[in-house]
Amino acid sequence: NGFSGYAAADLFEENGADKIFENIPRNIDILINNAGVYFYSPIEKSTDEELKKTLYLNTVAPFKLIRRVVPYMKEQNFGRIINTGSISGVMGEANASLYSMTKASLIGLTKAAALELAQFGITVNIINPGWVDTELIQNENLENDFSKSEIIETVPQRRFVLPSEIASACKYLISDEARTVTGQSLNICAGLSLGC
Repeated sequence: NGFSGYAAADLFEENGADKIFENIPRNIDILINNAGVYFYSPIEKSTDEELKKTLYLNTVAPFKLIRRVVPYMKEQNFGRIINTGSISGVMGEANASLYSMTKASLIGLTKAAALELAQFGITVNIINPGWVDTELIQNENLENDFSKSEIIETVPQRRFVLPSEIASACKYLISDEARTVTGQSLNICAGLSLGC
């Protein structure tokens, strides 16, 4: 069926969350919710379309995916769910209220789901990155507001987080060594959550 250990889909597509499950087996061990959208603008300039997109991709889609995998994970009495949040959801970010709001709600979902699913051998955790060295920081709209050097000046370690560092945290959270770690928020932010 073409399945090679993982599946991905465009969650902005109609029924994108459901399409992921069309060609994968029932024995789903791991779900990593890593999709997200970010808009940078003052509250009063945020559009209804931005609100709709941000709520859907950052909050509704992860909930739907979790809802879909939980029955399979309960059957096998094992599962690992990792949500990708943001340090903006932990601390708040001026001019990114939509993003901060939805990422904060993902922290709440993580804690509630972890408590609900703990007795079934399912762990649910959230990783909250700071500025990660990805194409997002090359985003034209963002570059109009901040340069990379200006962003770095706000980070205590004066560096971006590497995607490989996020991947290493995921690798730990899905391992047997992390079987008692659930409902936790892991801030991988080069000290950004501590202030400048």
